[in-house]
Amino acid sequence: MQKRGNTMLNLNSMLKPRKRLKRAISVGLVLSLAGSLAAGCAQLVAQVLLPAPTLDSAHLALGNPSEATAETRNENNYLIVRPQYALSYNRSKNIANWVSWQLDASWLGRLPRSPFMPDPSLPQGWYRVTPNDYTGSGFDRGHLVPAADRNARPEDSQSVFWMTNIFPQSPDNNQGPWEELESYCRTLARQGHTLYIIAGGAGEGGTARNGPRTTIGRAGNPISVPAATWKIAVVLNPGQTLEDIGTDTRVITVIMPNDMGIKDKDWRDYRESVDTIETITGYDFLAVLPDEIEEFLEAKIDSR
Repeated sequence: MQKRGNTMLNLNSMLKPRKRLKRAISVGLVLSLAGSLAAGCAQLVAQVLLPAPTLDSAHLALGNPSEATAETRNENNYLIVRPQYALSYNRSKNIANWVSWQLDASWLGRLPRSPFMPDPSLPQGWYRVTPNDYTGSGFDRGHLVPAADRNARPEDSQSVFWMTNIFPQSPDNNQGPWEELESYCRTLARQGHTLYIIAGGAGEGGTARNGPRTTIGRAGNPISVPAATWKIAVVLNPGQTLEDIGTDTRVITVIMPNDMGIKDKDWRDYRESVDTIETITGYDFLAVLPDEIEEFLEAKIDSR
């Protein structure tokens, strides 16, 4: 049982053996095909779709924590990289394992929200989650990359409404401390900071308006409901680049229960270490950093 402030979070049920793969050299970064839009939006489709995989993405600059690949046989760790973000998709769970993105002021605008849409970039034969799969479940269609993090250009706004960027969140999680942290990260971006963020879910089973659920959606294609939501944000000061990351770099890490009753909680009450998230998920974060810097940053808990 972990206790921080007045908030209790039971992590024991989500613990799994830690799989740390220290990499002294840079991790190979892979791109895959991205989504398309409906007929009549050809110009927007061209801006969202990517060509064959290349070897560079700002959104994977700090590593590929699960070593996801763009191979269909790797169906529960399937890499999708778009101009707007990168993610590892889990076909069995019908949600992303994690989504990673870079954030600075250039991504921020005032465009209205786009409609939720199935992701047509998923391989043929894979189920494509629809917005209706969430209807009546009591869970929010929760963004991993927030809508407001990508609303400067129409193609960016649409990209975060593909259902592969969505996971079931309790309303109190999504609209409470999770949203507050999202807003705080955008405030930092407007102040000139550059952030490298990765987020996902952990465990099985959350609680929403209609009570506890482990899955939602159709019987033949259930969508996994995570027990907790986590986020890691590496914050660079104005003018800094990735080469400036050191032991004094700020890293904000949180894990929050995917339950009701937390809407009025402060996101700071849920701060943890990167090490904790690695233990829970089995992923290896910040793997491209020198080992001594990686280990130092992963062990500390933000207190600003």
